[in-house]
Amino acid sequence: MARVSELALTHLYSGKVRDLYEVDDAHLLMLASDRLSAFDVVMNEPIPEKGRVLTGLTNYWTRAFAVDVPSALVTCDPHEIDVVVGGFLRQRRLHGRTMLVRRAEMLPLECIVRARLAGQAYDEYVERGTVHDMPAPKGLRLTDPFPEPIFTPSTKAESGHDLNINLDAAALIVGPPRLEEAQALCLDLFTRASRKLEDVGLILADSKFELGFVDGEMVVCDEVLTPDSSRIWPADEVRPGEVPPAFDKQPFRDWLTSTSWNRTPPPPSVPEEIVRVTSARYVAAYERITGQLLVDWYGF
Repeated sequence: MARVSELALTHLYSGKVRDLYEVDDAHLLMLASDRLSAFDVVMNEPIPEKGRVLTGLTNYWTRAFAVDVPSALVTCDPHEIDVVVGGFLRQRRLHGRTMLVRRAEMLPLECIVRARLAGQAYDEYVERGTVHDMPAPKGLRLTDPFPEPIFTPSTKAESGHDLNINLDAAALIVGPPRLEEAQALCLDLFTRASRKLEDVGLILADSKFELGFVDGEMVVCDEVLTPDSSRIWPADEVRPGEVPPAFDKQPFRDWLTSTSWNRTPPPPSVPEEIVRVTSARYVAAYERITGQLLVDWYGF
């Protein structure tokens, strides 16, 4: 894809979707690839424009909250990145999928907020009547709303699967004061984002936030309210007890479930039509949420 090696940066880490490079003592370069992971396995086929969508939406939401919510993001502007990372402007295939960010000490939790019953939370609810081992109202159906959004943390695994935990377990990991701060921040972001999405006819069912600390201040890190980290549904197509159409990667997971794949590597081959439809869904999410065309984002 893009030749980061020509920028002479030290590669620090490659995740399922993102690659991380060292810029200096205070900054990192975060590159969102077009890789798609499902059930913790990375597919062999990239999804065109996915990395730009994730980066563009993160920039959109970060700027929307910028007045009172600190973030690790410095800039996505290729010209501004080039000032710090010489030669970046020449690497056009990196444009629009790259963020210059501040180094942060990451909070060792996945901070998930849920407004609707779906995904793993639904599976647990059906089996045990709980959500993250915490009591939940009786009689809920798939996609039903909780009385109010709930903070449901999980462990942050370096490899393997994250483990859903309750608030008591999370407090043992990070301490009650940090947990309370993270909970308040995430619930506030979720509520504000939900209102914005309601204005364009979308429901934010749940979302995962990554938090960290820069100079002792809690900040929002990594991707923010993207189709990879959130369930986003068209409001007029949600029916209680039914799997709704979605502007996220759930439809791709559903396709995988329909195959005979056992959710362990190697992944199955993804047909061109599924790749095309998945790419179009990511692009549609960006354009519906931001009200802007993806071709107007950096990199085109």
